[in-house]
Amino acid sequence: MSRRTDYFDDPNAPKANSIVPAVTAFVVNDAGDVLMERRSDNGRWGMPGGAQDIGENIAGTVVREVLEETGILVEVVGLVGIFTDPGHVIAFADGEVRQEFSLCFRARPVSGEIKVSSESLEVRWIPRAEIESLDVSPTTRRRLMEGLRDSPLPLIS
Repeated sequence: MSRRTDYFDDPNAPKANSIVPAVTAFVVNDAGDVLMERRSDNGRWGMPGGAQDIGENIAGTVVREVLEETGILVEVVGLVGIFTDPGHVIAFADGEVRQEFSLCFRARPVSGEIKVSSESLEVRWIPRAEIESLDVSPTTRRRLMEGLRDSPLPLIS
């Protein structure tokens, strides 16, 4: 059974009971491939990321989460966008129901070798041509498309 269930504009979704600052990282290597992981909590592909911890700044959250989940050390270089859709709620097995609040950052790899963590089933550099065929959530798809658009201005939604 999944440890999390995502709901997208679903009238039967449970009511959110929390908002947590979280990040995702749109990491692109020199070949133009995007760092992605197949998540262990829902089996879908996503960008590395997670919740901010007390005592760290948001760029530090990006660096920590990407390193923990993928083995790749990154440098934050920009902002793809801020995603706060109240129609996207995430229900966790412990009863928390979180409204989306995700800051998606652009990052570049600095060092490291890909490794799988307890949060991922697979980690890969995905060529841009393969991104459309991945099983991703609607919100991940939106973040990916915004990242690939490479706009100098972040999306705020």
